[in-house]
Amino acid sequence: MANRETLGLIKGARAGDVACQLALGRLYLFGQGVPQSLPTALHWLARAAQEDSQEACMLIGTHVPFEVAQPAAKVLIPYYAQAYDAGLAQAGLVLAQLVLGDAASTTCEILRAKARLALDAAIRAGLPDAQWLLSTHDGVAGDAVAAVRHAVAQGSEADTLVHAGLERAWNTGDHAAFLAQGLPLARELLQRQAAAGARTIALDAQQVLLLSRCAQALAPGGDAEGWQCCELAAHGGDRTAQLELGLGYARMDAHGQRLATRNGAANFKRAVRWLTQAGEQGLAEAWFVLSRIYTKPEFSQRNVVEAHCCLERAADLGHGPAQLECGMYAWRNRRDGVNSDVRAAYWLLQAQAQGSAEAEAALARIAPRGEPGDWGQWAALQAGSPLRQLEQNHPLLAARLELARWFHLSRAEALLLDMHAADQGHCLLIDISAAHGRGKRRLALIRTAQERQVLDQVVRLFERVDCGVAGPEGNYRQRLYRLKCYLGELGVAQEQQFLAA
Repeated sequence: MANRETLGLIKGARAGDVACQLALGRLYLFGQGVPQSLPTALHWLARAAQEDSQEACMLIGTHVPFEVAQPAAKVLIPYYAQAYDAGLAQAGLVLAQLVLGDAASTTCEILRAKARLALDAAIRAGLPDAQWLLSTHDGVAGDAVAAVRHAVAQGSEADTLVHAGLERAWNTGDHAAFLAQGLPLARELLQRQAAAGARTIALDAQQVLLLSRCAQALAPGGDAEGWQCCELAAHGGDRTAQLELGLGYARMDAHGQRLATRNGAANFKRAVRWLTQAGEQGLAEAWFVLSRIYTKPEFSQRNVVEAHCCLERAADLGHGPAQLECGMYAWRNRRDGVNSDVRAAYWLLQAQAQGSAEAEAALARIAPRGEPGDWGQWAALQAGSPLRQLEQNHPLLAARLELARWFHLSRAEALLLDMHAADQGHCLLIDISAAHGRGKRRLALIRTAQERQVLDQVVRLFERVDCGVAGPEGNYRQRLYRLKCYLGELGVAQEQQFLAA
């Protein structure tokens, strides 16, 4: 659920504030207070980069991979080029992938030459995807061949070709070919570790990745060699290996269920250690399993509060079952917190977006769609001059009627709703109980971009307006009288029924 500070950033970013766009992009990039989303982060960072934000270009070049950038390549190429010019090899690799990967889409020879230089720098930096690009795209041949010769001159030809072959086998899903090439290398590392005894040997990033992938291909839960690879890769900082090691010690799967295929007693303390490390590197499954471990009665450090914190961290990282569970928990405890129902709707919407039918059914109970009533007559009159006259004479009333039509508000809700407190980002909080005796608190979900746009327009109109009885709209009777006068001018049929509470 977006907090007040995040909502302020969203408002500023939509208004064109570069600092807000940069800050909002960073929040979505790292999942700080909002669900992590690279496409959303890229949208706001690109908006900031359009205004010459060097920091936005560096964040794009560092954290946004080729797969996410490819659909908007023409727009993003200048930002990757700028980040590459600032000395970022990773940005140069993505620049080369965008420009050289599809020769038909880029005709500028200057840009293609720059992309070749960027690929050269990526190869010298040891980025494996650079070798993959070199080996699969003939159009790169010119300067890229020179880069390979440079690598050969430094004595790294064999190592370079081996890693390129391993990368190709893994990306194509050919685990047999990958193990045929990679397992001998992994065994050499295991022998070095055995010779070192209790001291963990130092590994570079490529070696850690090799061990982790060998462990996945060997199924570490049932293969001793795979378990050794997994342990060494976990000590090297690989989050996938840390997750698998934690699951192995807990004797559980990624869904938090006990695995009958893994014999022996669980070691929850070791499991917590490795799962926490994996979770801190952004693996939602690790936090979800931790939430299950902390509720187990046989765990000596059982802690229900810590379990819920882990569950929320998993939900923040986009774990569907965790989002569903957080939503149902918030709804069951809605009387314990002021905005627990709003938080429940937020998590359930996130779970529904991932295809949860249970979340969809819960949302239908928590935030049922109101009856449209006779507000449809307002839509029929939109093109007429009476509407334009109302917008000129009473713009706030016109905005309230428009909002009522979209969100199926009752007459009292339409006239009394506090616009400042209503917008919760993902839903409309409708609560007029303080001003209307029969008013009941309820939620209206914001499901479409058009509903979001209408609400934004109304909220902007009310930004500097006091929605209370001391404001320009007056009290409820004055607002109702103004509405009756307008309906009388239109000659709306069955006025009394239309105005019924």
